[in-house]
Amino acid sequence: MISFVNQTNRKIAYFFDAIKNEDFTLRFPEKLSVKSLEELNHSLNMLNSMIQDIHLKKQAQEQYYQEILRQADIGIFTINQKGHILYANPTVQNLLNYHPLNHVKQLNQVDKKLYQLFEALEPFENTIYQLANERGKRELSLKCTTINIEEERLLLVVVNDIHKELDEKETNSWVKLIRVLTHEIMNTITPITSISESILKYFISPDGKSPMKLNENHVSSTIKGLQVIKEQGGDLMQFVQSYRSFLSLPKPDKAIVSAQHLLDKVKVLMNQENKNEHIDFKVVAVPTDLELFIDEKQISQILINLTKNALQAIGNVENGSITILAQATHDGKKHITVSDNGPGIPEDLIDEIFVPFFTTKDTGTGIGLSLSKQIMHLHGGTMKVRSVPFKETTLILSF
Repeated sequence: MISFVNQTNRKIAYFFDAIKNEDFTLRFPEKLSVKSLEELNHSLNMLNSMIQDIHLKKQAQEQYYQEILRQADIGIFTINQKGHILYANPTVQNLLNYHPLNHVKQLNQVDKKLYQLFEALEPFENTIYQLANERGKRELSLKCTTINIEEERLLLVVVNDIHKELDEKETNSWVKLIRVLTHEIMNTITPITSISESILKYFISPDGKSPMKLNENHVSSTIKGLQVIKEQGGDLMQFVQSYRSFLSLPKPDKAIVSAQHLLDKVKVLMNQENKNEHIDFKVVAVPTDLELFIDEKQISQILINLTKNALQAIGNVENGSITILAQATHDGKKHITVSDNGPGIPEDLIDEIFVPFFTTKDTGTGIGLSLSKQIMHLHGGTMKVRSVPFKETTLILSF
């Protein structure tokens, strides 16, 4: 009995050692005189085959995911707490022009400032970084987050070359801007050219040499024409001045500002503009002691401009409402939203509203929203819009 027990114990120990070493060749005889040992051997062989099958499937799945990561256009690598790079796909090595990547300190040889981003081995938000090397300049989008695998904390880094996307967006922005500029300038210059030609006919004969005799009607028409030319020239000067103000924004003078104080001040200023008593105008800060690190004058300018737009958009809409909300989200980000229930922004125009000088109004320069977006960029933030006609149109300032 002791011999059988020892034999069985050694057999099970060999089996577990083989599994531990990923050796699936171990097989036990299944034709024995003792029925219970025969059943045990059969069960161990069957369990061995099942574990081998699971292992092979796991390997195939791992190779599948590894191939996806290798073929991805986005660079991916992982770093442990000691700075060792456990995995780096070919894309990230090509983007950084360094092979192979084994430790985060190697980034110091790629670019010192790039290494400083990772030196603390802490996660960071999405960052745009310009990498310059012998291949030229690259605009990289970097994002670093933490993941936990088998109780080990790792940093997962995603790197994307966004130069092409930025180049396309820049080209599209220039096309939109030139289209608007051309439209505005042509609208101003065309009447000037037409009136100038009409006035010249009063002073020069058809042969282009001898002066014509002027009558009282000619003089009157000339005076009116010159007045129109002066007005059109003034409009063009005002347009150019708006362009200059867009280009010469001062750097924000930031300070800690109470969000509730900021919104209350905007509400007092805009109550004078609110001629429609049917519009419900609310300002809310959540939490009430929320603070923002901003240039108060510049952000007030944005909020006043957005609120004026909302008041004009609502007009005489029944049960019109405008809400300015400042809040902090669970991830620590801070936002200010300006919402109204007016007619909204048509879908085909929503991509155009931030283009300088683009406007759907009969009056105005079309500089307000583009100027507001530029101020948000100087604050390191963003400005977005969403619109559902006659339900909600919201401008979102994210800090």
